[in-house]
Amino acid sequence: MRRLLWILLAVLTIALLVLVLQQNEAALAELSRFETSSLETKIMAGALVGLIALTLFRQRFSRVLESALIWVILAALLTLGYTYRFELREVADRMLAELIPGYVATKGRTVEIARGAGGGFSVGAHVNGARVAMVLDTGASAVVLTQEAAKAAGLPLEVLNYSVNVDTANGRARAAPVTLDRLSIGDITERSVPALVAQGGQLRTSLLGMSFLNRLESWEVRGDKLMLRGYP
Repeated sequence: MRRLLWILLAVLTIALLVLVLQQNEAALAELSRFETSSLETKIMAGALVGLIALTLFRQRFSRVLESALIWVILAALLTLGYTYRFELREVADRMLAELIPGYVATKGRTVEIARGAGGGFSVGAHVNGARVAMVLDTGASAVVLTQEAAKAAGLPLEVLNYSVNVDTANGRARAAPVTLDRLSIGDITERSVPALVAQGGQLRTSLLGMSFLNRLESWEVRGDKLMLRGYP
């Protein structure tokens, strides 16, 4: 508290010295005596109020000042966070995409997916609103869903007709043709997407095939990143 008091007194002394020196300059000759004395009065009054506040609240002043500074910092951080919310979201998406396999980082109409530890691209998609884990398979002519994924997406498994032959890692299998109401990856959404539902036990992971990729404006593998770009 003593240090703060000395700082306040030093500021007051410097202000008074500046006023005295300025009175001797020709640039202030146009100021009337009333204006100069009014300015001096305001400075003295402000200093007096500060000294009184220090005297009355010297025990709690440091705590009040600390609390005020904390609130000011919090307000500044909230303001910065709101102002740069879109940029912060992009940075957070990119960090999560590096840490979580299949996490989709969105940047405008482009989404980025980092390559997984096994060398492939796991994609966190949404089929009819249900989250479905997929693996990029450019050799698959269509999107292929497992039984579990199809059930989560609300497809009528009991009436499906498994009439299409497909080749999987486990050999040849049969699948049922369906049409997905919507398939979303990040902010990219395609509707009425042709797909297949594999028979039970024939497929371990759903496949992101060409019936979705061909609908995009562009897609490419750039280094360890899968880049998907949708139409406006």
